[in-house]
Amino acid sequence: MANAGDGDVIDIRGGLIAGPLRPVTDPEETTEWEQVSPRHIDAADWERFETYVSEIFGAFGMDLDTPGTRETPNRFLKAMFDATSGYEGDEKLLTAFPNESDESEYNQVVEGGISFYALCEHHALPFHGSAYLGYIPNERIIGLSKLTRLVRLFARRFTVQEWMGRSIADALFDLMEPHGVAVYLEAEHLCTQMRGVREEHSRTVTTFWRGTYEENADLRREFLDLARSSTHK
Repeated sequence: MANAGDGDVIDIRGGLIAGPLRPVTDPEETTEWEQVSPRHIDAADWERFETYVSEIFGAFGMDLDTPGTRETPNRFLKAMFDATSGYEGDEKLLTAFPNESDESEYNQVVEGGISFYALCEHHALPFHGSAYLGYIPNERIIGLSKLTRLVRLFARRFTVQEWMGRSIADALFDLMEPHGVAVYLEAEHLCTQMRGVREEHSRTVTTFWRGTYEENADLRREFLDLARSSTHK
């Protein structure tokens, strides 16, 4: 456990810093909208949290006095902090660009499968899977890489699959004001595989429709065919 003075802030990469906590990321993937509100945790609080984790792990049976486990509580906290870095972003600051095409309002842009990992807010256990996003451009478009980043912004939180998909759909619809938005999520949930019913092979599928997709069954069918054909290759 690191020793910290008053006012110090723990760096999750180890040691002490006097600035905000920031997750370790690839610099090429870090943009301002993804880290608008970096979280701050005082070193004294971090040490207190580490003590709590040690007590819990010890009570559950872990021997915390081995070379492999002495730093486990601290590593656990760092991993949880990194896995919830989505709280630091603001999807409303994403940039959309003018659409210079005059294509039909029924032409879709579909991106996927976008892999994601999230933490279930009910048990704090992971669920992971793939996301497929579709939209029908109107006056604005968005870079394809931003679709991946948007999915992971909402995934890196304590959440549920239903809320995650709804949030992605609403964010895209509000940002671009397209003719329509479609979101397809398929995931495995460790809260049902590791505990409870222990169902090892189940997958949960959720779909979300906005705009033209809600009204046009052919568009929904085309989008789902594209998503499912890619998912089950």
